[in-house]
Amino acid sequence: MKYDVFVIGAGMAGAAVAKKCAKAGLKTAISDFRPYGGTCALRGCDPKKVLIDGASLQEQVQRHLGKGLNGEVKIDWGELMTFKDTFTDPVPENMEKGFEKAGIDTYHAPVSFLNESTLQVGQEEIFAERIVVVTGARPRVLDAQGVAYTITSDDFLNLEALPEHITFLGGGYISFEFAHLAARAGTRVTIIEHGPRPLKHFEQDMVDELMRVSEEAGIDIILNCQVQCITQKGSGYEVSLEGRETLETGLVVSAIGRVPEVGQLELNKGKVRHGRKGIAVNEYLQSTSNPRVYAAGDVADTEGLPLTPVAVYEGHFLATNIIKGNSKKVNYPEIPTVVFTIPSLASVGLTEKQAREQGLDYKVKTHDARQWFNGRRHRAHAYAYKVLMSKTDGSILGAHLVGPFAEETINIFALAMKAGMKARDLKSFPFSYPSMASDVSYMS
Repeated sequence: MKYDVFVIGAGMAGAAVAKKCAKAGLKTAISDFRPYGGTCALRGCDPKKVLIDGASLQEQVQRHLGKGLNGEVKIDWGELMTFKDTFTDPVPENMEKGFEKAGIDTYHAPVSFLNESTLQVGQEEIFAERIVVVTGARPRVLDAQGVAYTITSDDFLNLEALPEHITFLGGGYISFEFAHLAARAGTRVTIIEHGPRPLKHFEQDMVDELMRVSEEAGIDIILNCQVQCITQKGSGYEVSLEGRETLETGLVVSAIGRVPEVGQLELNKGKVRHGRKGIAVNEYLQSTSNPRVYAAGDVADTEGLPLTPVAVYEGHFLATNIIKGNSKKVNYPEIPTVVFTIPSLASVGLTEKQAREQGLDYKVKTHDARQWFNGRRHRAHAYAYKVLMSKTDGSILGAHLVGPFAEETINIFALAMKAGMKARDLKSFPFSYPSMASDVSYMS
């Protein structure tokens, strides 16, 4: 078989590239060794948010007891997982139908390079004028004895029941989000982070607030701690920690980060240069060593954050460059990122440390907003912000929030930054009131 474009990876970015190329009249095919849909739709963003929403509602009811609400609301894990499945189960079939309708040939097989232009797709050899790698990332493997006793975030999202105690290894997004979910479902939770601070890419002041409410929710956070080995004990496990007592737990979730999914691609045979951060690409998202190959998303070594919207954003640039020739250099706007804990932690732009390191002349506006109207009506146990503004022209350099619906409010700041708005523009804008967004005028 011969194709103009062959896409490896049927996630959101792969779908965007394939459909755009097919619409332009290019003979296109796509393959994935997993069900179509990718991490976000099947094993990440979407199912996680469905579960977190249930836990958030339960938390809201608990905080309003005696304030007009009475009764008891508990999470039924089995029912919540069944509801989650109504979102994930239809995805593979629906995506395949969408590909077929667009005239895209579909394959369900692992793919590897045979040479610079030929792929082994299952049992078939396929030649392609352009090859697009959008395979995403996979969980990093823990370097410790007993790693076989751990599960990944993929496994956690399909647990039929929760044990009495769960230990999460790693202090990043996944550990904190799932820890908050499990704690609200009645499970004791421990997070173990090898470094001095968790969520190290976020504004430290806001992370401190999140750690406080995490501990109030019953989550034990252990920092500066290395896991030495994991052993099975009865129906549970023992986690041996450096310089600490052994921890007994019912489940160990390894969430120590993700690495580019390149293991089975045989990139060297395709003369595709790659490293620890993924496939080396130029400003057109084209391989620096094999011009037939393009890559985007978590598998590509780019400036973009490892987020699904970024992968799709890159995918559109990539597809344009395949269709029209390398004509569109990828550029990155200020992209918001969120930890969907309860409450959520959100960030866009520079942290104060980054602004200081860049030698910028800036000012900071920060406050604990729990006693503001919106904080009080939500019974917020955390609501704080930190906004960085240029002293020179009043532009917004960064915004960092923790609190109710921070995942929504942060988009106001991101859009304002992209539009080049100044702090005074946000301060003077008549937002609908009393929405959470209306607080932006007081934060600027």
